[in-house]
Amino acid sequence: MIVCKSRLAVNMPRPQPLMIGSWPQAILHIDADAFFASCEQAVHPEYRGRPVITGKERGIVAAASYEAKAKGISRGTPLWEVLKICPDAIIVPSDYETYSLFSKRMFEIMRRFTNLVEEYSIDEAFIDITGLRRPLRGSYQDIACRIKETIERELGITVSVGLSLSKVLAKIGSKHRKPAGLTPISGRDILLFLRGLDVEKVWGIGPRTAAYCRQLGMRTAFDFASKPGDWIAEKFTKPHQEIWEELNGRQAYPVTTEEKSSYHTISKTRTFTPPSVDKEYVFAQLLKNMENACIKARRHRLLAKGAVFYLKTQEFRHEAVEAAFSRVTAYPLDVIDIVRSSFEEMYRPRTSYRATGVVLLGLAPEGNAQLSLFEPPLRLERMRRLYEAVDALAGRLGKHAVHLAGSAAAHNTPQSSSARPQHANGRGDIPIRKLTRLKGETMRKHLTIPLLLHRVS
Repeated sequence: MIVCKSRLAVNMPRPQPLMIGSWPQAILHIDADAFFASCEQAVHPEYRGRPVITGKERGIVAAASYEAKAKGISRGTPLWEVLKICPDAIIVPSDYETYSLFSKRMFEIMRRFTNLVEEYSIDEAFIDITGLRRPLRGSYQDIACRIKETIERELGITVSVGLSLSKVLAKIGSKHRKPAGLTPISGRDILLFLRGLDVEKVWGIGPRTAAYCRQLGMRTAFDFASKPGDWIAEKFTKPHQEIWEELNGRQAYPVTTEEKSSYHTISKTRTFTPPSVDKEYVFAQLLKNMENACIKARRHRLLAKGAVFYLKTQEFRHEAVEAAFSRVTAYPLDVIDIVRSSFEEMYRPRTSYRATGVVLLGLAPEGNAQLSLFEPPLRLERMRRLYEAVDALAGRLGKHAVHLAGSAAAHNTPQSSSARPQHANGRGDIPIRKLTRLKGETMRKHLTIPLLLHRVS
């Protein structure tokens, strides 16, 4: 039995409460604990209670279980250092398809209680449960506890839950008791809770804003929230004014159930191991980034005005180039010459590279595309029809069923420089979901049916 209790101290002096009721609205923030590592422990019960690390294919820690975190292992730590700190660590390759299936099931459980669920990331969500006390026959804290217990019982992972009047306060609550905690912050308890909270721990307040707050004499979230609204408006921009509203129990950020469809930028990166000095292989990775970014842009019917291309060396140094396109586009074939020229500008011979990336800039809706002055009139229409066919084939046969020849080395298993598979040298383990196929599945196209759920207890 999971006991869901608040850790608000009862013997602390109570400050003057806000002039609002305890629960004029009720927002939950549910955050899965060490999600990737927890999924591995759910699928492999023998891993439970042991330090589990994902990211074997990258050579660095992608996620760590709480048992590993307790030994000082954090995200981004090189695996050779992990083995020094914790020789008994279980290190596995990241199985993103399995994690995605767990994520979908977690959101499905939330929607059994209400359809007002905002999927904020793969492992966290906001839920508006305002007005559901009578239909669900319980207090808001009871409802939060039931959602939490259902997820943990059915998926075999733990989640931390914050319950309050706004999204910012709910997120603060979910971070307060990790792992597996439930922290309710009612309207009458907001100022009490904010008194002991450093201002930089508020969602949306970064290091620079926190430093600015300290210059103004504000060190805690209480100092910030208790300032007059006019003073906040004079000293801070709109985003931080909205955070001030949220800290005072007034909703500035509603729970949004629609899938995100508007983007200012789209970025795609790729880390590959072992690092490569092969020029054409590194270029192929960059071109594949471009193809991936354009696929997402076309899915949301967006066109880009330009892009930033970058390379990361084995020493974690970055080289980047920004380029403008002759017209807005989401077709890699349109800009392959720009990708190549940008790459030539960044690439350094005999340098070992570990990652590439692309960021599409100046995104605008389809319909804004115009031909350049000297471009043949039918070129744009032919390009559009070509990529409609490419996307249709991808829908039938899997992503990248058709791709540019220049990115072939990134799609093939061997590297041209060494003829070795990626993630060799002891890091070539294959995630369990990729080792199992259902009828009708291919290597690139899997059905979205969770496997091995009978092993989740």
